[in-house]
Amino acid sequence: MAAEVQPQPLTRKPILLQRVEGSQEVVNMAVLVPKEEGVISVSEDRTVRVWLKRDSGQYWPSIYYVMPSPCSCMSFNPETRRLSIGLDNGTISEFILSEDYNKMTPVKNYQGGVTALCWDPVQRVLFSGSSDHSVIMWDIGGRKGTAIELQGHNDKVQALSYAQHTRQLISCGGDGGIVVWNMDVERQETPEWLDSDSCQKCDQPFFWNFKQMWDSKKIGLRQHHCRKCGKAVCGKCSSKRSSIPLMGFEFEVRVCDSCHEAITDEEPCGWQGLLSAKRRAPTATFHDSKHNIVHVHFDATRGWLLTSGTDKVIKLWDMTPVVS
Repeated sequence: MAAEVQPQPLTRKPILLQRVEGSQEVVNMAVLVPKEEGVISVSEDRTVRVWLKRDSGQYWPSIYYVMPSPCSCMSFNPETRRLSIGLDNGTISEFILSEDYNKMTPVKNYQGGVTALCWDPVQRVLFSGSSDHSVIMWDIGGRKGTAIELQGHNDKVQALSYAQHTRQLISCGGDGGIVVWNMDVERQETPEWLDSDSCQKCDQPFFWNFKQMWDSKKIGLRQHHCRKCGKAVCGKCSSKRSSIPLMGFEFEVRVCDSCHEAITDEEPCGWQGLLSAKRRAPTATFHDSKHNIVHVHFDATRGWLLTSGTDKVIKLWDMTPVVS
C-alpha cells in the first residue's frame, strides 16, 4: 500500500524586492516617492540621495547632495515636492525637487536643535522637535515666515506626527511623555528677547554694567527675560510665573509683574474674566507612555499610534479618546 502524501505547510514570509546600497554611514531615514519607483534617503554620511529605478532594475542616485552636517531626519511633501532636512548642527534646510527628481533647489534654512520633523500640507506649516525640549512651528507658507514655540516636554523631543483631519500635533519626548497639541487655535508668536544693560522696568543695572553700578553705587543684578513681552528684567520685577498656552507655554514660565497682571486679570467675572480664562485654558493634553520613545507613527484612519522605544518595546495605542 502506497504511503499517503502529506501536504507541505505553506510558508508565508516577506519578499525582498530590492536592496538599495551605497551610503557610507547609517541611513537615518528613507521614504518612498509616491507614484514613482524611487526612494529619498538621508544619512549620517551627510548625503541626501534620490534613488530612481533604472532600466536594469537597479536603484541608482539621480540626486547626490552633500550637506554641511550629518542628516538626522527629513519630511517630504509629494504635492509640492518640498523636502525639509534636519541636520545635527541644528539647521533645517529646505529644497524643492524637480518634476523628474533629477535636481534639488535650495529654498531656505532655519535654526533649531532638530531631532524630528513633520509637515502640515494644508496650513503649510513645518513642525520641528528639538533637543532643548521644545517644538517649533515654522510658518513657511509665504505669510510672515513666523516661528511659534511650543513648550510642553521635560526632555528632548524624539518624534512628531500630525493628525491633519483634527489639526492636532502629537509630540513624544525622550522621557516617555506624549503631548497632544490642539493646533486649531490662533497662537501668538514668541517674542524675541531684548538686550539691555539695565532692567527695563526699574532701571537697576545688570552685573556687567560697571559704569552704571559705579555711578549709582548699586550692586549689579542678574538679567532675566519676560516670556510674554521679551523685556530684559531683574528678578524683583519678574518674581511671578504663569502659563501662557496661546504662546505655547503649557508650563509656568517667568513673566514680568505687569504682564502677570494682564494675564491673570483681577476681575473674576463678566466677559473680560471669561475671555481671560479662555486664553489661559490648556491647549495640550499630557500622557505617559512609560518608555523612551524614539519613533512614532500615527494611523489617522483608525486613530492608532505606534511608538517604539530604546527599551526595545513597540506599543500600539488607541488615540481616539484624545485625538478626535
